[in-house]
Amino acid sequence: MSGTSDGPAPTADLVRSAVTESHATSSLRAGTLSHEERARRVEPLVEPLIDTPVDLSAGLPVGLSSKFPVGLAAGLPARLSAAAPAGLPSHTEAGSGAGTGVEGRTFRATFAAAPLAMAVVDREGRVVTANDTLAALLGIGSDGDGLTGRIAADLVDLASDARTWHAYREVLRGRQARLRCTRRLKHPDGHSLWAQVTVSPLPEEERAVLISVSDISGRRELQARLRHLQMHDPVTRLPNRTLFFERLSAALEAEAYEESGTGRIGLCYLDLDGFKAVNDTLGHRVGDRLLAAVAERLTRCANEAGYARTATPLVARLGGDEFALLVEDSTGTEQLADLADSVLKSLQVPFDLSGQRLSVSASIGVVERHAAGTTATGLMQAADTTLYWAKADGKARWTLFDPERNAHRMTRQALSSTLRPAVERGEFALEYQPLVCMEDGVVRGVEALVRWNHPQFGTLTPNRFIGLAEEDGSIVQLGRWVLATACRQARRWQLEHPDAEPIFVSVNVAVRQVWDSDLVSDVAAILAETGLAPHLLQLELTESAVMGSAGRPLQALQALSDMGVGIAIDDFGTGYSNLAYLSRLPVSVLKLDGSFVRGFQYESGDHEGADGVGAPPNPADEVVVEAMIQLAHRLGLTVTAECVETAGQATRLRRIGCDTGQGWLYSRPVAPDRISALLSAAACP
Repeated sequence: MSGTSDGPAPTADLVRSAVTESHATSSLRAGTLSHEERARRVEPLVEPLIDTPVDLSAGLPVGLSSKFPVGLAAGLPARLSAAAPAGLPSHTEAGSGAGTGVEGRTFRATFAAAPLAMAVVDREGRVVTANDTLAALLGIGSDGDGLTGRIAADLVDLASDARTWHAYREVLRGRQARLRCTRRLKHPDGHSLWAQVTVSPLPEEERAVLISVSDISGRRELQARLRHLQMHDPVTRLPNRTLFFERLSAALEAEAYEESGTGRIGLCYLDLDGFKAVNDTLGHRVGDRLLAAVAERLTRCANEAGYARTATPLVARLGGDEFALLVEDSTGTEQLADLADSVLKSLQVPFDLSGQRLSVSASIGVVERHAAGTTATGLMQAADTTLYWAKADGKARWTLFDPERNAHRMTRQALSSTLRPAVERGEFALEYQPLVCMEDGVVRGVEALVRWNHPQFGTLTPNRFIGLAEEDGSIVQLGRWVLATACRQARRWQLEHPDAEPIFVSVNVAVRQVWDSDLVSDVAAILAETGLAPHLLQLELTESAVMGSAGRPLQALQALSDMGVGIAIDDFGTGYSNLAYLSRLPVSVLKLDGSFVRGFQYESGDHEGADGVGAPPNPADEVVVEAMIQLAHRLGLTVTAECVETAGQATRLRRIGCDTGQGWLYSRPVAPDRISALLSAAACP
């Protein structure tokens, strides 16, 4: 509508002009806000005024003066003139009167038909106006007018949690710029929808906020599907490693077990025995089918275990052929043992896979403990260690975590990691145990025994670390040091006691030293460096290492024997005992294992049982030992008996022809200076 005459302007034009003039001083000026934003803010205020009678004395339309927003009413002229102010351009020239009406109706229609659900909410939290999209989304009424006056927080569930409610109140009060949250809304027809709710403040003078609501149910559903794919194994459809550790970490949080439950947690960690052979022989397709079938049986076992309990164990595939069953709020080791038993029995039943009949077994590590103080990493380390024990103990079984056994394993690991540098740090020392002639009691030689003076664990005997040294290869370095130190000490005794008969030194050699180093070259170099005669050195190898030797080991032993070095078989009688092969080895001494000597502890008539009646010795022990001694002598070998602890043993061994004895009867392993004292005493007339 335009007005170019000098007569009074129509009522609607006057109102439009008043509103336009009022907002000319505000941020709604076209130069400040966009066309759409200006129209969106002004239109709800202008539309009700069109075709409404005006009370000129009050300066506002009749019946609306008390409801008109304060921020806008304050900017209106005190009174509205019946004619346009003198000196101002006409509405057509100014472009504000009729143009504003058209814009108002356009953007009112735009607001009502907008695909985005919206509502204007006053500072008290009540809906001032809402579009039809919001009404349809919420399922309340046929248009937005049905939402007017409703509590906005109730419509979009902003009061259900304290944090969101507080933030919403702060936006209403103008203390917070914006609130965005995701809510799950209940539709009247029964279904639920996920909505993203945004609350944004309008200009301060309007004293209102705009709430917009977007239906994101489809997006949430897609996210849920993607998360399921991300968190589940495609072969077995079980939770994967990521989801398993997510659940495990949540179960170990204090809030999860402090308020209710037993406060304990259990884990069965299993691995299929021989699964690699299935993949290698039948292919990965059959292997995948087997994994899926195993997953079904594990799930069945978990469901049966969870029957009549508060929670069903979580079954997950951690990778490869490894599975885990997580038991939250476990009642003790008995519950985990029962679960492990049921799993083993279930897997023992053969699998029929498209004509392939397969039988598998599993090894299971079982851990059960208090959740307090337990970490996901610590629990999995314990489970992995226990699974290794089950494998080492023979497979097809479950093994319960043992703290003492684990402490021993941790000690082995600590020793293994510090073994190599310990040689360089000089942490090893040698003690010597005399080898005594049983005929006259004279010391003929000594056996060098290595000790590790560990800074943390104290003095360690060879049985604590020699096996580790053989596993990681450090036995070569350590063995070379022992050999050089023993030869140097034997030569020093010879020089310090020229009047005494020189004694030989016997050094233990691991079979890996023969394979992984040039033992012949090392011995030759050490003898040349120390000046020790070759016949004063004896090398001891275990029976299992010597028997069946061929190729390089046999050549090395033959070369050492040709050099003049003595070769002794240690712990004879406990290994292969291939007597026919013994005659072809360059061996000079047999050392009888202590298990044979213990049967010689008492002479006949000197023994006494617990009831005071003498228990005669087993005659078979003496027969076996005597036969071995006679055989050794026929082959030109001498015999040394280990672990001689009593005079009775020494007497009987001497009687059947044993040449040399070694044991606590004569001396424990001692420091080098004690051997020097023995040599000094022997040299005295």
